[in-house]
Amino acid sequence: MNILVTGGAGFIGSALVKKLVNLRQFNILNIDNLSYSSNKSTVDQKSSNSYRFIKCDITNKVEISNIINEFSPNIIFNLAAETHVDRSIDNPEIFLKTNILGTYNLIDAFLKNISKSSNKMHKFIHISTDEVFGSLEKNDAAFSEASKYDPSSPYSASKAASDHLVKAWGRTFGLPYIITNCSNNFGPYQFPEKFIPHTIINAIQGNKIPIYGNGRQIRDWLYVEDHISALIEIGLSEEINTLFNIGANCEKENIEVANIICEILDQKMPINASKKSQSYKSQIEFVSDRPGHDKRYAINSSKLINTLSWKAQKSFEENLEKTIEWYINNSNWWQEIIKSKYRLERLGNKAKIL
Repeated sequence: MNILVTGGAGFIGSALVKKLVNLRQFNILNIDNLSYSSNKSTVDQKSSNSYRFIKCDITNKVEISNIINEFSPNIIFNLAAETHVDRSIDNPEIFLKTNILGTYNLIDAFLKNISKSSNKMHKFIHISTDEVFGSLEKNDAAFSEASKYDPSSPYSASKAASDHLVKAWGRTFGLPYIITNCSNNFGPYQFPEKFIPHTIINAIQGNKIPIYGNGRQIRDWLYVEDHISALIEIGLSEEINTLFNIGANCEKENIEVANIICEILDQKMPINASKKSQSYKSQIEFVSDRPGHDKRYAINSSKLINTLSWKAQKSFEENLEKTIEWYINNSNWWQEIIKSKYRLERLGNKAKIL
C-alpha cells in the first residue's frame, strides 16, 4: 500500500510518518515545503527503503499532480497547513492559499489518479481542527461531528473552507474521504510558538510567561501520539465518507496548564535549590487578549471510540511531564530554532495560544 503524507515534516505529520515507517507495512512518501515550523531531521528515515521525502508546496498544482501520478497513493493523509492563529491574523493570505487552494490541488490530482488506478482501496484523510466549530460557552455540550461551523479567525475560516471542499468533492465527484477534527495537540518537537512549548521554554529561560487576557480560556488537550494512533486506525479502517472528532476529554484553562507546567518544573529543575519556596509561577504575566479569542473548545470523541474502539492511552499529567522532560533534555533543538533564520517574530511579550 502506498501512503502519501503531506506536511510530514511538521509536528503532527512527522510523528505520523515515523509511526508508519516503523510499522514496516507501507511505502511512505512524505511531502513538505519545509517552512519555518518544519523540521526535516525528525523524519529522516535513511535506513528505510520504503520511505521517500520530496520538498514540495501543495500550492504548486503542477508539481502536486506529477507527484501523485508517479506515486499513485492509496491513502493521502493531508496535514499540510498553516496553523497558527496569531500568524493568520497578521498575514491571512498565506493561510487562504495553503489551506484552501492547496487542499483543492490535492483532491483534484488524487481524483484524477484514482480514475486511472485498478486498485479499489483509496481514501483522502483530511486532518482539520476543532476551531472550525468556533467557541463554546462554559456549559455548552462538546463539539460533535454534527456541530455547525462557526470559525472565528482567518486560520479556522481557511480550515473550515477546506473541510467544505473535501465534503463537496465527495458528494459531487465521488472523492473517498474522511475528515478528522482534533483538539489541541502537544508533545515533543512541537514548534516553540505554541502554548505549551512556549510556556516551558520561557520558564526555563527565566523569561516572563505571557498569558492572554485572564487565562480562563479552555482548551481540550490531546497528546500527539494518541492523535496519530487514531489517524492510523481511521486510515486502515473500512470507514469512508464520514467525519471523526479526535480528542482526549481533557479540558483545562490556559492558566491551569501554565501552573501545572510550573509545578512540574519546580520539581525537576528548581530555580534555586536553597529557596524551595520560589516557583516558576512568579514569571507568569497576563497580557492583552488576542482579537476574537475563542473562550472554549471541547471535543466529543464518542463516535471514534464506539466505532473503532480508540482511546487515549495516558493521562494529561503523565504526557505533559514526558513533554517537559523532552524540552529540558533537548534544549539544543529549540535554542537553534530561536536563533536561526526562522526566529519567531513575536517570541517575547505575547503568548502563543492555539
